[in-house]
Amino acid sequence: MDLWLGVLLSVIIGFAVAFGLGFGVVPWLHKLKFGQTILDIGPSWHKKKQGTPTMGGILIVAGFFAAIVVVLVTDKLLGGNLLMHNHTRHADTVMYTRVFSGLIMAVSFSFIGFIDDYIKVIKKRNLGLTEIQKSVLQLIVIGVYLFTLDRWGGGANTFIPYVGSVGSRVLFWVLGFIAIYATVNAANFTDGVDGLCSSVSTVMCIGFAVCSVILGFSGMTVIAGAMAGALLGFLVWNWNPSKVIMGDMGSFFIGGIISALAYTLDSPWLIVLISVIYVIEFGSDLVQIAYVKTHGGKRLFKMAPIHHHYEMSGWSEKKICKVFMLVTAIGAGAAVALTWFGRPQ
Repeated sequence: MDLWLGVLLSVIIGFAVAFGLGFGVVPWLHKLKFGQTILDIGPSWHKKKQGTPTMGGILIVAGFFAAIVVVLVTDKLLGGNLLMHNHTRHADTVMYTRVFSGLIMAVSFSFIGFIDDYIKVIKKRNLGLTEIQKSVLQLIVIGVYLFTLDRWGGGANTFIPYVGSVGSRVLFWVLGFIAIYATVNAANFTDGVDGLCSSVSTVMCIGFAVCSVILGFSGMTVIAGAMAGALLGFLVWNWNPSKVIMGDMGSFFIGGIISALAYTLDSPWLIVLISVIYVIEFGSDLVQIAYVKTHGGKRLFKMAPIHHHYEMSGWSEKKICKVFMLVTAIGAGAAVALTWFGRPQ
């Protein structure tokens, strides 16, 4: 199968499945009373969202895997090998290890999110898993993923523009735990207003798709395309006013896929630019906590993460999504430029 036909099909199938399933899943979640509980610490006007169905991340996960399975199986039956298309950096077995370990990591994060959502909705514990419980589970998943890459996925290599491949295990492991943990939780932080996480993450997937072609991993555009399509299909239901919320199940899965894309390309630094909104969201929360502790309880932002600051400054949820998408596009553009000019020769 032609690469770009495969990418187009992955986007279309991902969108169609995520969007189409919504007609059945959203009413079903309503019927099961899987409604979101809005905490008092958030903006007061969010209280009107009380009861909006959560765990809508199932639409994203289903759309993504439907697209991947249909496109790759069809390609295989036609005698093709899309995942390895124009691949020049690693042996096929190494790439398969990277791709499938990345998918397993994302699913594992999603399952942690499912448990968290389940506790919130079914057990009626507003905070779900404790931060320590979530962190321990996430760090175990990250450790297994990094071990897999180190042992069978081509080793502890990190590509740096203009420098080349750096094989430092210390850099690989330390940066890996920090980058993946921060990315997964930053995606969760970003899911704070209708359509925000799904919209900016769609732009991120486009950025990763372009960088994958430049870096000689063209087949990864199928993965990025499937994710972009699934996110767009979900966004139809999630755009303000939201009919369904992705929940931790969805946001953790998104963070896992974004991390997997970066690490499959040997380029975790891409997260800093392409996922710049994640960096800002996560960073704003850390800065707010530090500022409050060092300034006698005073706040730097009206509320953190940063999208709530703009909400409380009078921005509509739609405006926040549009501006944050623009910032993401600028970051992705910078990543593409740096990847192009600093690519291995």
